[in-house]
Amino acid sequence: MGLLSQGSPLSWEETQRHADHVRRHGILQFLHIYHAVKDRHKDVLKWGDEVEYMLVSFDHESKKVQLVLSGEELLETLQEKGERTNPNHPTLWRPEYGSYMIEGTPGQPYGGTMSEFNTVEDNMRKRRKEATSLLGENQALCTITSFPRLGCPGFTLPEYKPNPVEEGASKSLFFPDEAINKHPRFSTLTRNIRHRRGEKVVINVPIFKDKNTPSPFIETFPEDDEAAKASKPDHIYMDAMGFGMGNCCLQVTFQACSISEARYLYDQLATICPIVMALSAASPFYRGYVSDIDCRWGVISASVDDRTREERGLEPLKNNRYRISKSRYDSIDSYLSECGEKYNDIDLTKDEEIYEQLLQEGIDHLLAQHVAHLFIRDPLTLFEEKIHLDDANESDHFENIQSTNWQTMRFKPPPPNSDIGWRVEFRPMEVQLTDFENSAYVVFVVLLTRVILSYKLDFLIPLSKEGVFPGLIPILNSYLENMEVDVDTRCSILNYLKLIKKRASGMVCFSFLFKNLLEFPLWRSG
Repeated sequence: MGLLSQGSPLSWEETQRHADHVRRHGILQFLHIYHAVKDRHKDVLKWGDEVEYMLVSFDHESKKVQLVLSGEELLETLQEKGERTNPNHPTLWRPEYGSYMIEGTPGQPYGGTMSEFNTVEDNMRKRRKEATSLLGENQALCTITSFPRLGCPGFTLPEYKPNPVEEGASKSLFFPDEAINKHPRFSTLTRNIRHRRGEKVVINVPIFKDKNTPSPFIETFPEDDEAAKASKPDHIYMDAMGFGMGNCCLQVTFQACSISEARYLYDQLATICPIVMALSAASPFYRGYVSDIDCRWGVISASVDDRTREERGLEPLKNNRYRISKSRYDSIDSYLSECGEKYNDIDLTKDEEIYEQLLQEGIDHLLAQHVAHLFIRDPLTLFEEKIHLDDANESDHFENIQSTNWQTMRFKPPPPNSDIGWRVEFRPMEVQLTDFENSAYVVFVVLLTRVILSYKLDFLIPLSKEGVFPGLIPILNSYLENMEVDVDTRCSILNYLKLIKKRASGMVCFSFLFKNLLEFPLWRSG
């Protein structure tokens, strides 16, 4: 999850004092990278997936399912047995926001041959088996987008009660700080988002209504004025970053052959994001209730919304510089490629000083406005040991801002002094229950990038509009017909596409989860 620096985290007040320093040096770091590798071409296709997992305990006697707060210990063992012992180990493991979460990726990126598609599911199985072998009795490694009882009393193992005090990280009525990963970045992010915003985050998700749902559905919080004011009738109220960042997702990162190809891919895939988000929808349950949504995106967007009342347009601008229309976690705001320029038809808030600086350094206006838009945000975390850096050889200040702009697509410059190329990250997908499903979505998206580049497809629409798209499966099938693919790989790919086609017809993970709930005897009996 983004930049994981080590050191002594600063408070929000201390971080705020250094915000201009971070932005100024972040831009200098970006410029060093850009000028060093802007003309780099012929990088080979590489790509990889990231799967997020939850650690779940099943108490079959008491019919109780809880999230196990042992992610840090499990991660340490996995890394010790894996990458630290063998640099070529087939899996890599990283921390995630929840103390009950870990993230797994392939040990090495996949390459450009079609046969690589046939190894994705096998590697995902390896990851699951490797981590599962270290779990306790009646524990499982689950790929669930949103844990249904997240925020309910006793949802963690061991159990902790929330302690909504100002000194805490989240000050949540429902989500205990003990459920946050112990790495200081995560609790600092949580606390600083709240402090920058000036109040707790507010998440209101519409409740699903059937014949037994009270109308209006109202929750009361007599001992918490902030919650009483923030909660809405007929909505499920949540109040912490953990309700968003404590969910799981599936992401794919691609290395392009050049910066121009990366920008083209970024734009084309951006228009596909809403479609794949809908196809992968898998999260109808929040805080023990059934919601009237099927996707986590709006929840996670609200959970990290650090905008002040001024920036949200609720008060006149006085202490802040900008009105900002979106949370830091949202869709993209501008296209990067030349073919996308004419579709940039929404007002883009940007730091004009940074924009002019980038133009003077020879960066074209499309990329300059993208970076200047990212840099309207403040850094949310800063470590005392990481304030003064070597801008020519480090990029922590740039990544500080870049990695906390969580958009549906992310344009990723190479790290300093590395052989890694220009990359794009595809971020909207919900994680699925099985390795087959997750590999199907990954292969579908990667195959789509190959088709986009081979056929020079153009899916772009104005950013202000919702578009109508051609069918994607027929295009992919046409591409496969023109490629030399071995029988085994072709069979795997066609099975994956068959699943995606079913999802497009309405057989999504959400439907499966919802159907099982409606057939549950206690639900039917009201």
